[in-house]
Amino acid sequence: MRILIINYEFPPLGGSGGITSYNLAIELAKKHHVDVLTSKLKGLPEFEEIQGVNVYRCPVLFRRSKNSASFISTMSYFFTGLKKGIQLARKNNYDVINTNFAIPSGPLGWILGIFCRVPNVLSIHGKDIYEYGKRTSPHKSFISKAVIKFVLNKAQRTVALSTNTKDNAEKYFNPKKEIVIIPPAFRSSISVKGNREKLGFKTTDFILITIGKLIKRKAIDVQLRALSILNEKRLKLLIIGSGSEKNFLTRKVKKFALLDKVILTGYLPEKEKLRYLSIADLYVMTSIHESFGLSLIEAMNLGLPIVATNNGGQTDFLENNENALLINVGDVDGCVKSIQKFMKDKKLYNKCSQNNRKKVKLFSADHVAAQYEEIFRMEIVRFVK
Repeated sequence: MRILIINYEFPPLGGSGGITSYNLAIELAKKHHVDVLTSKLKGLPEFEEIQGVNVYRCPVLFRRSKNSASFISTMSYFFTGLKKGIQLARKNNYDVINTNFAIPSGPLGWILGIFCRVPNVLSIHGKDIYEYGKRTSPHKSFISKAVIKFVLNKAQRTVALSTNTKDNAEKYFNPKKEIVIIPPAFRSSISVKGNREKLGFKTTDFILITIGKLIKRKAIDVQLRALSILNEKRLKLLIIGSGSEKNFLTRKVKKFALLDKVILTGYLPEKEKLRYLSIADLYVMTSIHESFGLSLIEAMNLGLPIVATNNGGQTDFLENNENALLINVGDVDGCVKSIQKFMKDKKLYNKCSQNNRKKVKLFSADHVAAQYEEIFRMEIVRFVK
């Protein structure tokens, strides 16, 4: 097959949505011709071949950061992407298009699907249709809601990355076509092993870790409150990431007298992040809502048990007392008790660790790519008829 993947963000730009497209593209490229149409940041080449994947980057207006895109940059991607997409389509005669994110990529995928006369398979990631508690959530905007509903109904097939995302799509947009669930593709990164002493920890420390943007939705202050109640000398908390809540969390660390227990590392490159993850004992996620949570998969791959909230896409693969302990949103006491349980109950700890190493195989890139291949073939046959 000749496949065009459309995603306005692709590594090194963006977050987990770009990473999952990257993982899927590399796996599909082992058997198929794969082109990726994405956006460009100053300093990045307009064309690059990465492990058999042809990456075409379109210039956009006013993009200044790898981690975030402005409204104008996402809108301009439609026009520059359309021009480049038509050029690529004339040259490569695609069999299928995989468009990632209902907005801003959705309209571009729809038009290119018509131009190429091929099926367009739309992958919705979560925050492109619904953001918990945000006034600017796409489902609250009349224009965004209309665009999302349109592209959902015009796609030959829609794929959601989690049950939660599928449920939100059906609840707020009432699509006419069935949505299937395929989880994000995960590729185990280069094996990196950290050294506790070199990273400033003792062998006797019990290290908690959380990774992600420091924003209100992550509710990391719940972990700080839990840590202040636990008052365990050997407990340490690693907070990896940057964001608007950094100063707020720093103040909380001082207020709860946790300066000797909490380390805010800021943003870390992938290799450094994995070094810290490899020395941790327990992954903790107290988010109000998550569409999926790619960092949880990385933790599972290393055999870390997990404490997580029970609201979001993570409930597809986290099962209470099997590979994690699930708590209610904002439940500080539940967080305290879950951490204590993993510290004291070695049998439960080992059970969850082993189960996570097994379960992570469900997200392996080859397994996920096979599911996409089946849908691509099905839609190609159906489209021809």
